[in-house]
Amino acid sequence: MFDNLSDKLEATFKKLAGQATINEVNIGIAMRDIKRALLSADVNYKVAKKFVEEVREKALGQDVVKSVSPAQMIVKIVSDELTEIMGGENKPLDLNTKKLPAIVMVAGLQGSGKTTFCAKLAKRLKKNGKHPLLVAADVYRPAAVDQLKTLGEQIDVPVFALSEQDALKTAHQGVDSARKNGNDVVIVDTAGRLQVDEDMMVEAEALKDQLKPEELLFVVDAMIGQEAVNTAKVFNDRLDFDGVVLTKLDGDARGGSALSIKQVVDKPIKFMSVGEKVDDLDVFYPDRMAQRILGMGDIVSFVEKAQETLDLEKTRKMQSRLLKNEFDLDDFFDQLQQLKKMGSIQGLVEMVPGLNKMIPKQDLDGLDFKPIEAIISSMTKQERATPEIINGSRRQRIANGSGTRVQDVNMLLKQFKEMKKMMGSVTKMTNSGRKILPQNLPLEKLLKR
Repeated sequence: MFDNLSDKLEATFKKLAGQATINEVNIGIAMRDIKRALLSADVNYKVAKKFVEEVREKALGQDVVKSVSPAQMIVKIVSDELTEIMGGENKPLDLNTKKLPAIVMVAGLQGSGKTTFCAKLAKRLKKNGKHPLLVAADVYRPAAVDQLKTLGEQIDVPVFALSEQDALKTAHQGVDSARKNGNDVVIVDTAGRLQVDEDMMVEAEALKDQLKPEELLFVVDAMIGQEAVNTAKVFNDRLDFDGVVLTKLDGDARGGSALSIKQVVDKPIKFMSVGEKVDDLDVFYPDRMAQRILGMGDIVSFVEKAQETLDLEKTRKMQSRLLKNEFDLDDFFDQLQQLKKMGSIQGLVEMVPGLNKMIPKQDLDGLDFKPIEAIISSMTKQERATPEIINGSRRQRIANGSGTRVQDVNMLLKQFKEMKKMMGSVTKMTNSGRKILPQNLPLEKLLKR
């Protein structure tokens, strides 16, 4: 996400790098380039115009300290302004209510990823100690109820549904069911609707009046660009929602909707979805997103995601085996599974400062762990523990069993051998320097070393 904007901003900052001072001329050229970059990223024109005016005013009014270059000062100002236009600070869900259950109503366009978001939110709330109930009030799309039930089974969250096409009745009885069964949060999935469909918009207003939700969230597909902002404005005028959820951000290289929507509707972005899995949901932090746009990464979110998803006991055992040079293909397979749990690889790469420059996006687009997993799974336990014994006939058998080519098996074994050799070198250096990582070292400190 934001690939085009990030590249263009970086080019602008490079032009300023050789300047000794900030003046009307060089800041004027920089602001022209930044405005063009924002518009090409599909940022709302009024938002882009206001943004460059704010940056220009603050840049010309700044005294650049000796230890900071003009380019660095502009980066800081742009970062602050990006944070501001996206909301300034994170606005968490407010589920405080004297009378349980707390109700979250989810609305949005058809095809925006609304039903999937409901399941993602339910899983996140469950992980945080809540007992959610999903209510299937999208009664018009034939597969919507079945989709929600399937997702509910995946995350082990109950789903309430009726056989009749009555969204108001379904929502009402769903909330009653939650009260009887001790569910403290109800997530109501409503029908996807078009802003021009007056009957459906009236129904959405009636649902809001009936449910009186603690949170009414508007889900919008980031890939539709400026239309996402226009749609949000129409929905907000009718429903006065509490927050926005941006989906499919990983598929949007421009990201203009994220930069425009808060300024246009004056409602915070609360979540962003960067993949199709039920774990691919992130809380939206404007300051962290600004850092990503400027290529600074987001190591705080990376650490948080790792702590949420990684099996730390397995990680400690793997560290121990590394130090003893016992790391084998079983360990490698386990590490792949843990990496996959952390979500979109593209999203992870963007969180690590500089890594997105080292790994081209086209390489990530084709990245597929399935052939590697199939090859390792087709090996015997002895072969995974001691890959050196894998001769020509074994390689052919493994290739046949995994549906791959012998060349693929050879490549994996070669890369694993090189990786293990590199790990061994690092281990020797660590041992000789008496810098063995303690088993109880917090993950955040470990990543900072």
